[in-house]
Amino acid sequence: MSRNEMVDSYRVNARKTDTLDIFNIRHYAGPNPYLDTAALVFNFTTTDYQDVAPIATYHQAVSAVYPHLADRTYDSYAQLFAETLLEVSKLDMDLHFDRWSQKPYPKYTKIAVQTLHARTGKAAIYLVWDWFEAISQSTDFPLDRQLRDVQDIFRQSAYGGPTVYSLLLTARHKQIPTFYLWNEGLMQYGYGRKQVRGVATTFDCDSNLDSDFTTHKDDCKAFLDELGFHVPKGDIVSTLAGAIGAATRIGYPVAIKPVVGHKGIGATANVQDEQGVEFAFDRAVEAIPPGQPLRIIVEQNIPGSDFRLLCVNGKFVAATERRPASVVGDGTSTIAQLIEQENATKSRLDTPTSPLGKIKTDESMRRYLSEQGFNLESVLEENKIVYLRKIANLSSGGLSIDATRTIHPDNIILAQDIAQHFRLTCLGIDVITRNLSKSWHEGNFGIIEINAAPGIYMHLKPAVGESVDVPASILSTFFATGADARIPTITFNQISVSELQEIVDEILVRHPDWTIGAVCQAGVFVNRSEKVLQQDYNRNVQNLLRNPKLNLLIAEYRERVFEDEGMFYKGSTIVILDDPTETEILLSRDIFEDSIVVVKDGTTISVRAKGLVEQYELGTTEPFKRVYLKEIAKIL
Repeated sequence: MSRNEMVDSYRVNARKTDTLDIFNIRHYAGPNPYLDTAALVFNFTTTDYQDVAPIATYHQAVSAVYPHLADRTYDSYAQLFAETLLEVSKLDMDLHFDRWSQKPYPKYTKIAVQTLHARTGKAAIYLVWDWFEAISQSTDFPLDRQLRDVQDIFRQSAYGGPTVYSLLLTARHKQIPTFYLWNEGLMQYGYGRKQVRGVATTFDCDSNLDSDFTTHKDDCKAFLDELGFHVPKGDIVSTLAGAIGAATRIGYPVAIKPVVGHKGIGATANVQDEQGVEFAFDRAVEAIPPGQPLRIIVEQNIPGSDFRLLCVNGKFVAATERRPASVVGDGTSTIAQLIEQENATKSRLDTPTSPLGKIKTDESMRRYLSEQGFNLESVLEENKIVYLRKIANLSSGGLSIDATRTIHPDNIILAQDIAQHFRLTCLGIDVITRNLSKSWHEGNFGIIEINAAPGIYMHLKPAVGESVDVPASILSTFFATGADARIPTITFNQISVSELQEIVDEILVRHPDWTIGAVCQAGVFVNRSEKVLQQDYNRNVQNLLRNPKLNLLIAEYRERVFEDEGMFYKGSTIVILDDPTETEILLSRDIFEDSIVVVKDGTTISVRAKGLVEQYELGTTEPFKRVYLKEIAKIL
């Protein structure tokens, strides 16, 4: 854009010092006129307040951070801004965003960039805007710090955890519709009667009783012992004196942990003496959830490595060895400095897509270092490895190593035998053994605990070894294909209440037991029963699609709603367009291979189905509904 083209440009949000202006930012949760996916859409222009630098100046600065953009050619500031925003939106987390578009208008360009979380996306827009302004004024810009701030916003969102994000991404690849239920804090996979809801790896089909049972380590231990599996011998105590007495009876070393808990919180392994018992007991007490009784397990410490065996729907899927966090000496750096250096590596970004978390420094680490004769200021000799914890807790910086391909068949059977006793989609079984490739029957094998909501990213992206696609195994439990997650959807660009009810009646004649949801500008209906019409149109659509009894959805999307809110769902079984506008034609953009598109343009009818197009003239007295009712009948 030349300087002459900037005359009379919009100045909505720009300051007197700005060369660019961003305004009318709008978030679409689904397909919209600009992209076929969730997106942030905004207007972009240059101002006449300050002289804008040549495009090459911005391109050079951006390419220094994103070298793969260096060889591209940019004809406009808007294009460069959009592609830079797309890269920033990935947040150095390798997020899945790869879609953007631009549409020029006389005084501005409308930019759309794929997004997931509105607040995160808006923060990214303002980050790039501030970055470009800093380039304009030849001033330094704290990109790393600003990016970390945006990363933190995403981490705190509903999608920021590695388990949820990996399931979300897998659902996207499998074309399984997914959305977040904000009030309940649940992810919904699938529509209507096909749906499954869940929190991470716990789903609404799981038994709450079984899930609760796994948090009671004492009961689980007794249950496993009754099945004949090896569990470490031990006692349950409620006082420090009782813990010391139990440790003496069992024999050192021992492991100490709270009866109720998960993720290894409050657990201490390899306790060697009374002083260690005192520290471990206090740590376990601190980890007891509010309202729970003071009950602590003191049990035999089994030597060996820590492994997680994962079962999905009662079947063994993956095994991972978990090693405690460690550092390697270089002869000059202190342990604290080595930890800082390790935490700065790309693999420890602690993002939803990084294989390792940050190494956390706490009293437990300091104590274990002291037992080994070190402290955080100790300088390690070159190549010396020092472990920082006794327990291989990945959330504290532990290392994950895939062991799926080497596990002994007897150990697979053991895992499945345990999982078969629980009505749980996912079950994690934590075991200690020197070698998982040897049968548990050979001894030196102990089952430490079982978990009803196991994390899965350690298997999907281990620090060492091959990936196991656990998210695909989980979602395949519910949906063989994306089509299995969807109910039929009929999309109109315009329809009256009377026509809507006539369609519902026609369908109910064929399927009297069906529950049909219908929404248009004038009302919301479940079968013939009218429901509350919300002002937010897509909320009405969501409320219908979240109905677990819904068999079919009929929705009207007029131009105004499509432009203002976009569509809530992607893909329609049938799209029926009655003299559509240029914008409404886009309702037929996002369809499936076997979808049907019916368009009436004046008296001309065209029907597109299975790659074929049929076209004919509507009779002078022939109603359009006769055409589309015939096509609707084909999907019933």
